Amino acid sequence: MRAATTTRRGGIAALGVSVALLLGACAGGLEPATPGVDDVAPSDLAAPSDLPAPSDEPAPSDPPVSPGTSPAGTALAALEGLPVKGRAPKTGYSRDQFGPAWADVDHNGCDTRNDVLARDLTRTVTDPDTHDCIVLSGVLADPYTATRIDFLRGQATSTAVQIDHVVALSDAWQKGAQQLDGVARRQLANDPLNLLAVDGPTNSGKGDGDAATWLPPSKAFRCQYVARQVAVKQAYALWVTQAEHDAIAGILSRCPDEPLPSGGPAPRVDAGPDDAGSDDTSPDDTSSDDTGPTQEPFANCDAARAAGAAPVHRGDPGYSSRLDRDGDGTACE
Repeated sequence: MRAATTTRRGGIAALGVSVALLLGACAGGLEPATPGVDDVAPSDLAAPSDLPAPSDEPAPSDPPVSPGTSPAGTALAALEGLPVKGRAPKTGYSRDQFGPAWADVDHNGCDTRNDVLARDLTRTVTDPDTHDCIVLSGVLADPYTATRIDFLRGQATSTAVQIDHVVALSDAWQKGAQQLDGVARRQLANDPLNLLAVDGPTNSGKGDGDAATWLPPSKAFRCQYVARQVAVKQAYALWVTQAEHDAIAGILSRCPDEPLPSGGPAPRVDAGPDDAGSDDTSPDDTSSDDTGPTQEPFANCDAARAAGAAPVHRGDPGYSSRLDRDGDGTACE
């Protein structure tokens, strides 16, 4: 009896184990189990070298223009060739060191101021009694302010348009021009490359500033402006200060292909008896654009004001370059 009981108990236990296994299989579902990563053969995993490595580098782009690699013929390439020095003292500077203001250096019968007005203005009206030299009126698309200016010649209106020396003569004097002879300085003062008809008040605000201290208000013209300064300084062997160099380079970095303007040949200037290496001042420019009798220049600006003639424009009776200290063609302003 005891043995039979044991056999039945063993059968019941075996049956219980079978039922438990069957229930466990049902609870796990009928689909086969999905192997994990640990079940995948090592050969099925991508090797580290097959995976793209993460990178913090930005997407490829055009390389920036670096010094020494500027395209030939550009203002940036010419800038790299300009000497960089400190500013020399202004000692000895005067406008007369650059010859008479707005002389007829190219001998075409017209003074430089009217040559530039005729070049830069549109819809010009000239005075037939002066062989069409004197510009009486016209329209200027001012490069410095990007505005339109209606020019009308007259004692109270001529200053609306002034002729700017792109490289100011005082700046040139302090950066190499005092080492030039009188002929070269007069060429510099009358070279069309260095002259632009511009808004009068804006030009007055520029003074003798270089690119480190003054730039045209119109940002669209700044590349052309500094390119012209580089061309003038290259043509007359002038130098730039470090601050000036950096300011010009900063502008040209935004337009690295800006060409170096040529401006054509410099005007021929006849040498006077004292021009060869002389620092003697040139005689006053007493020529008049009027066809009537000439008048002796005023002794000083007080005399011009007492006569009710101030400001005195070049071509007006009594004008003298000695009274026109900034060389803009208007004395006793």
